[in-house]
Amino acid sequence: MQSVYQHLISLLFVFGSLQLSEGCSCALSHPQDAFCNSDIVIRAKVVGKKLLRDGPFGTMRYTVKQMKMYKGFDKVQHVQHIYTDSSESLCGVKFDINKYQYLITGRVYDGKVYTGLCNFNERWERLSLAQKKGINHRYQLGCNCRIKPCHYLPCFVTSKNECLWTDMLSHFGYPGYQSRHYACIQQKEGYCSWYRGMASRDKTTINATDP
Repeated sequence: MQSVYQHLISLLFVFGSLQLSEGCSCALSHPQDAFCNSDIVIRAKVVGKKLLRDGPFGTMRYTVKQMKMYKGFDKVQHVQHIYTDSSESLCGVKFDINKYQYLITGRVYDGKVYTGLCNFNERWERLSLAQKKGINHRYQLGCNCRIKPCHYLPCFVTSKNECLWTDMLSHFGYPGYQSRHYACIQQKEGYCSWYRGMASRDKTTINATDP
């Protein structure tokens, strides 16, 4: 009986280890959705970090120099610290210190800004021009729209406020063309459609299923 008990304990230990080492899993998200679903969106340079021993794995607190706030004025006046899990397997995000400016998105809890791998965090110079314009104002115009992922064909829009997101079907993978160059914007009578925005609005609005 004792050997059976020891075997069960060993299995539980192995199973627990597998769960902990399984890693972070996030659903794919268009940058516009990431913007609309975030409490805070800022551009900042990370200038320091400190590991806080506040749990079994700890929390990493990054000190940031905020360059610009795009969303969250009603939540926090000025962001000085970003909090994230210390382990990437728990969806903690790692930032380089004193190297790059980052676009950082996150949520606010008890006055603190939290982010992770499932949020949209990217070096500023890696963003496309359309993404930068989206963050500045265009994404906000589409927060009442729904970006509907298409993982396999056939797929269709089912309401007037949907844009069909087909990047996952491309052999180029994610992030794809729609993620980097298009915003889903609400048009007249509540209809939403993809908008690239390189010329006038009317000329660059495209069908909800295109591209």
